[in-house]
Amino acid sequence: MLGRDVVLVDAVRSPFGRARPDGLFAHLRADDLIVAVVRDLLRRHPSLPRDALGEVAIAATTQAGDQAPTLGRTVALLSGLGSGIPGYAIDRMCAGAMTAATSTASSIAVGSIDAAIAGGVEHMGHHPLGSGIEPNPRFLTERILAPDALDMGATAENLHDTYPALTRERADAYAAASQHRYARALAEGNIRGDLVPIAAPDPERGWGVATADEPPRPGTTVAGMADLPTPFRAGGRVTAATSSPLTDGATAALLVAAERAEEWGLTPRMRLVSYAYAGVPPELMGLGPVPAATRALALAGLGIDDIGLIEINEAFAVQVLAFLDAFGLADDDPRVNPYGGAIAVGHPLAASGVRLMSQLARQFSHRPDVRYGMTTMCVGLGQGGAVVWENPHYGQERAS
Repeated sequence: MLGRDVVLVDAVRSPFGRARPDGLFAHLRADDLIVAVVRDLLRRHPSLPRDALGEVAIAATTQAGDQAPTLGRTVALLSGLGSGIPGYAIDRMCAGAMTAATSTASSIAVGSIDAAIAGGVEHMGHHPLGSGIEPNPRFLTERILAPDALDMGATAENLHDTYPALTRERADAYAAASQHRYARALAEGNIRGDLVPIAAPDPERGWGVATADEPPRPGTTVAGMADLPTPFRAGGRVTAATSSPLTDGATAALLVAAERAEEWGLTPRMRLVSYAYAGVPPELMGLGPVPAATRALALAGLGIDDIGLIEINEAFAVQVLAFLDAFGLADDDPRVNPYGGAIAVGHPLAASGVRLMSQLARQFSHRPDVRYGMTTMCVGLGQGGAVVWENPHYGQERAS
């Protein structure tokens, strides 16, 4: 892709909390949550000239209440960057933060800005999935969408229907493996380095500090899933265990022109190679990563065998399995989500794209034998996004 080289200097996130009345962030505003993450990102890089930031792009799927107005500008002001730093809001549903990163990277590549902060926040406890929306009735009256295309769980069931090889047994096994991989990564110290401690209030217990993810269930077993109900369809195959939990969380990344990063003494964690977005039938939303990844690989001049690490968002286990089958990968391919995924850690919608980036960057630092990696995800209303990254540690001794 043409333009200046763009590097991801860092990507951090809040701990992820369960979206419920007693969750970690039940009594914290969404904008205060993302501001805390952005402030910590800036604190980690004191050599970055603050006035060099050309944009603050922050995504949210629900842009109302404490996730509005014009979230990027709101966050820039509340983070203390001053009135001279512009910002904007993005909505591409689950790929919001991913789009914030690729959009600002494009601006850096063409030279209009030198650096940007990109991220996302979703407080699903304050803004449940689908709250406040009013889909145009023409979607159904003109048969533009299938009746169940706006129900994400139903689209997962549709994948099971469409591809008989995507069995519940495979989905259950994949979901249990995700929990176990996350637990192992946490025990080995591969999660906490990118977490920002968040001070959060509780009306009964006062203030506390969130330092760990709340959703994971490390004791999950396939046997324990056997009798779970299928909430999206009677007699279906998708359960709570094979779905990402409803989550509150925020993420932020610092993207910089490679030449400026060197000038400012900033150490890149990844270099952007290519990216792509694609559309699929909305009722089969989970297929989105397949054409998006195919196009991103073509733009990079690479094939799937060139990709040594893949971070794919686990909205549902069946969606990941569809991706694996499309590219001829095994269900337990060690390249895929080695630190676990959203089934374990949670999926705060628009924030998740940068969570994928932070995990891939951490893996790159431990795997100098891997040159290329990918972050990819499905997106509501039938889309997918994928980004190919290069490891700056490739060919070096293992980084810290």
